[in-house]
Amino acid sequence: MRRKTIGDQELALLQYIGENEPTSVGEVATAFGEARGLARSTVLTMMERLRTKGYLQRAQQDGVYRYHTTAEQQDVVNSAVGSFVEKTLQGSISPFVAWMSEKAAVSDNELAELEALVSKLQSQRRED
Repeated sequence: MRRKTIGDQELALLQYIGENEPTSVGEVATAFGEARGLARSTVLTMMERLRTKGYLQRAQQDGVYRYHTTAEQQDVVNSAVGSFVEKTLQGSISPFVAWMSEKAAVSDNELAELEALVSKLQSQRRED
């Protein structure tokens, strides 16, 4: 079953929880929410929406619900990127590549990753 898509704020929250799991609503509201001007109730609503969408699970420990992710973070990011490319860029990666070429700071590691991806794509194309 395909999961429902998530927005930017939900993705950031999910990544935060993934890096700090298991965690409670109070902990997330303090460390994640306050820096973004989000009330505890907003953080709770977002976490419960992510749970309903299947991205989070919760278990009660010492009277407090502690949340953890259900998917690998890379899978979630890949899904978000795929959704962005399909919906916003109408399936074309050209606008993204153009943006990347104008981006001022591409690290050596990022450039190496891009070169490896291009090499992999070229190899796959030769096999077809």
